[in-house]
Amino acid sequence: MARRQDIDRLLKQWPYQPGEVCARLVRASDGREVLQMRVEMGILQLEVDNRPDGQHPEGFDSYFEYLLKQAVKKGNGFELSQEQCAAADREFLQFYHRRICWLALRQFRRAVQDADHSLAFMDFVRAHSPDEEWTLSHEQYRPFVLFHRTQAATLAVLEEAGPEAALSELGRGLQRFREVFAEYDAEDQYEDDELVQRLVELKETLRRQYGLLPSLADQLAEAVAAEEYELAAKLRDELTRQKRKPV
Repeated sequence: MARRQDIDRLLKQWPYQPGEVCARLVRASDGREVLQMRVEMGILQLEVDNRPDGQHPEGFDSYFEYLLKQAVKKGNGFELSQEQCAAADREFLQFYHRRICWLALRQFRRAVQDADHSLAFMDFVRAHSPDEEWTLSHEQYRPFVLFHRTQAATLAVLEEAGPEAALSELGRGLQRFREVFAEYDAEDQYEDDELVQRLVELKETLRRQYGLLPSLADQLAEAVAAEEYELAAKLRDELTRQKRKPV
């Protein structure tokens, strides 16, 4: 009898849920841990370390690492070829799939690690891109990756060090958002950005859930927004005084 090659049984045992990231960690036949993601017409299987497809491009753990080596070897003026751009796109997509799986599974540190890979890779391709349009095709997703990174890092710190440390981590993430908007001369869009608003909502949720007062920096921002300048001046003085305190 011919060996079955379809995956009908697997698909029936794990139904697809539209609108949800369906992910799970399982053991492969050789005992290694692998990550699986249910998609509409099948199942993706990803490695949990290094490159998600398990490949080692030119012997490196990721295509990004290979390109870094090439850039060092060729020096100033290194520019990505069309073939290299296509290979980079494939790696970006792989790390995106794994990142959203880690978030769904609440594996926050792993999600941070994959987001950091993508953000560093974005910096690299921007510096060595052969085409402005191709650069922008990646840069448009920088806020989205940064959102995942901030969300995952905040929740990881919440588990590891508590709510006050988590709020500080969230504040650093929002500052990175502000810097991205400033870099593209879009500071006026920062407050109304949907991803920024979702992170601000997370901050307020953490405050309510754990009974935390707003930080002095947040109180200052709120006072300025409300045009309460006398209060703002007092808060600014207090912030300055605290920064001057000996450690």
